[in-house]
Amino acid sequence: MKKEMTMILLLCTLVLPVVTADEMTCDLDVTLLNQDPYPAIPGEYVKLVFQVEGLESPDCSDITFKLTENYPIKFNPGETGLRTFKKVDYIKDYTSNLLIPYEVRIDDAALDGSSEIETRVQSKNTAPLITTLNIEVDDSRADFEVHVKDYSYITKELTLEILNIEESDAEALVVEIPKQENIIIKGSNRVIVGDVDSNEYTTADFEATPSNGEITLELTYSDSINARRTVEETITFDSTYFTERAADQKTTGKGTYIFWAVVIILLVWWGYSKFSKKKKK
Repeated sequence: MKKEMTMILLLCTLVLPVVTADEMTCDLDVTLLNQDPYPAIPGEYVKLVFQVEGLESPDCSDITFKLTENYPIKFNPGETGLRTFKKVDYIKDYTSNLLIPYEVRIDDAALDGSSEIETRVQSKNTAPLITTLNIEVDDSRADFEVHVKDYSYITKELTLEILNIEESDAEALVVEIPKQENIIIKGSNRVIVGDVDSNEYTTADFEATPSNGEITLELTYSDSINARRTVEETITFDSTYFTERAADQKTTGKGTYIFWAVVIILLVWWGYSKFSKKKKK
């Protein structure tokens, strides 16, 4: 009987620690809780919030979390992607999840669609958990080619032609010419031209006196995710393209003919009036 009891006690001492160790295992799980903006834009920043779950066990301590800097994300100078948490307190029946925010930049050449990112999390005395997650990237930006379509030295009207050269549409496009040396604007320096679809063009007219050289423009529009964006474009004005043109000479000739016709009519009317007065006398 004593031998049987001894064997039972021995078995208990061997089994119980194993059960306790299993119950205290730190079983972690990582998810991407939020991405802002969604989708991310190549060349711009995105905010990522990761959630670490499974911290209820007292065995979870000294948590280390790392976001790996691989395509398509880039860190700011000095950022390593490493976060450490010495102690995780929790209250029974309440969540004890960790929320870990990052702000990273998306590679300029990132392709549209889902891109994989990698995280690594571990607790003290446990092996690291490597998790692959997806972020969404979509280049919703537009880009433009702008050139001087026409300029009249008579009316001072400057006509710009704007072509949307990207696959994304641009909505509520506004063209602005800021104050600068090479151009003097009379009236409004901002023109609302409206929506410009991909590979479509529009024009904007200004009353201006430009000089030869570069002129800076600012084009503001709404993209496909309704973000308001501004791009800077530069055009070159060359007066030789808009002087001594046949069309201008015809216009000038017509104006001259009209002027002299009016002068002749006035002289005839003046002479007739004078003659009529003399006849009455």
